[in-house]
Amino acid sequence: MKPRAGVGLTSIMVVLTVTTGMIEAVSFLVLGPVFTAVQTGNLLFLSFALTGAAGLSPAASGVSFAGFVVGAVLGSRFESGVDAHGCRWFGPALIVEAVLLGLGGLVAWRTGLDTPGALADGPHHVVIALVAVAMGMRNITTLRARVPDLPTTVSTRALTALLGGLAPHPDARIGSGPADEGRRLASVGAMFAGGLLGAWLLVRAEVRPALVLLIPATLVLALGAGSWVLLRGRAPEPSESG
Repeated sequence: MKPRAGVGLTSIMVVLTVTTGMIEAVSFLVLGPVFTAVQTGNLLFLSFALTGAAGLSPAASGVSFAGFVVGAVLGSRFESGVDAHGCRWFGPALIVEAVLLGLGGLVAWRTGLDTPGALADGPHHVVIALVAVAMGMRNITTLRARVPDLPTTVSTRALTALLGGLAPHPDARIGSGPADEGRRLASVGAMFAGGLLGAWLLVRAEVRPALVLLIPATLVLALGAGSWVLLRGRAPEPSESG
């Protein structure tokens, strides 16, 4: 059953976008360079690494891509299965994502992944895999939620549409108006803010990467549990298939 559109769902998507920035700060600065959510960048890293380009790991990029694929497939099956039973899938999906992120943070903590940019092969591949699975599932969740301009893991389209709205005669097919521009600005700003916060915690505050990863896990868990509890008694919108 699809969650209701509105300010509440839009706000959740904005917070999820912030968590993506934080997660990618850990992925790029500590686990990689590799991306776990933005698979466009990760596929480019993989293609560059396969040529022998210095500083890139084909293993790390490959693990991330494989984990993302697994997460997307399992997420689709899980959410469709919950939906088929007439239950809300949004909150449980976020809870499962949070558990995966939390496991990644715990593995990072137990294996001592503490030094940004100083990792080679080893346990960090497990962390990459867990986070990438979570991000694959996240992408399925946001696709099903269908909040315009807020896919939570990329901001390129939102930025393009935002800039397109500055034209003297905006294209009606793009959509313009306070609500549209507000979502686009929030998408771009949230991604930047999340990346800035994650990098600052790692580089300036020297917070352990495991803790930086556990912050998004906690936020996603709170969002999932909160939406599940608060919306459980309300009449849902029809599912996509209905």
